[in-house]
Amino acid sequence: MEQQEHSLLDMQTNQLLIQALRNRRPNDMVKLQHLELERIENLHMGHESMHAEMILIIIVTIGVAQVLLVAWKTMHPKSYQLVTLAGMWLIPLGMSLRNQWWSFIFLWLLFSCTSAFVVCKALENPIDGSTPRLVYKWFYFIYKSSYYSGIISYSMFMMTMVGANQIIDVRDETMMDTSILFLFYGLYYGVLGQDLAEISSEQMASHIGYYSKDGIPTRQLNNNVCAVCGNGIHVSADGGTSRENTYTLVCDHVFHEFCIRGWCIVGKKQICPYCKEKVDFKKIFYNPWEKPHVLYGSLLDWLRVLVAWFPIILGFIQLINFSLGLE
Repeated sequence: MEQQEHSLLDMQTNQLLIQALRNRRPNDMVKLQHLELERIENLHMGHESMHAEMILIIIVTIGVAQVLLVAWKTMHPKSYQLVTLAGMWLIPLGMSLRNQWWSFIFLWLLFSCTSAFVVCKALENPIDGSTPRLVYKWFYFIYKSSYYSGIISYSMFMMTMVGANQIIDVRDETMMDTSILFLFYGLYYGVLGQDLAEISSEQMASHIGYYSKDGIPTRQLNNNVCAVCGNGIHVSADGGTSRENTYTLVCDHVFHEFCIRGWCIVGKKQICPYCKEKVDFKKIFYNPWEKPHVLYGSLLDWLRVLVAWFPIILGFIQLINFSLGLE
């Protein structure tokens, strides 16, 4: 009986929709809106308990998932990092292939091929003297691109809010869509770049020998040698004289400016590469305009869980609802 009423309402709605589109009379459009509201109310009538169950399932599932993810990250950080990275890399690609988002697929292939080449160079043993500089330049470029994409996204959003887009004759929907697109690309490739840079930085430093994650470094650090790249402080990777600025940490170890920036910002390390002394960011980032880069790195850490695991959690919730017959 209830299904017959729903079918009758659907037929009336469809007939009135055809009539309204043909005649374009305001009265028909008002009737159509009333019928649509009535259809939705009848469809959800008596479903209050079902909706409460669905909300409870969502809350419990998200809570349990957070606890499990935190426990996994605490006990097995390496496997957690690799699985999260794989999810970040493959899930958006699968969604793009399904929906034929060719622009994302092109950028994904470009980023993946270049990053794969850079990571392979970082995993070589023995490592070439120019590799650390190459790795940090690439991932620092990705990091800065991500950062400025976020700024562009925010600027376009604010322009839309104040109506500045009307000056250049751009629709609000176009500005907002472009803003969201810049934000997504910035956050997505920023997170991927940070994870790959962290893996690469550890491997490079351990191969050079001045850094060991768990034990004592295999090489003694001489004076005027950068422990990140293994080159002399005043010598470039190709053997020429380097004019790059240097940074001295509180432990008195000296590093190339670009190397220690890559180690701390891109590689997410907050310790000296040689003695594991805590890094004082106030001395490294003395310019206040550089500090937002560190805060942005923390934002990417928080968003990693949201982007990588939310689709999986959402799919699990839908599976539970389907198995219980909830709509």
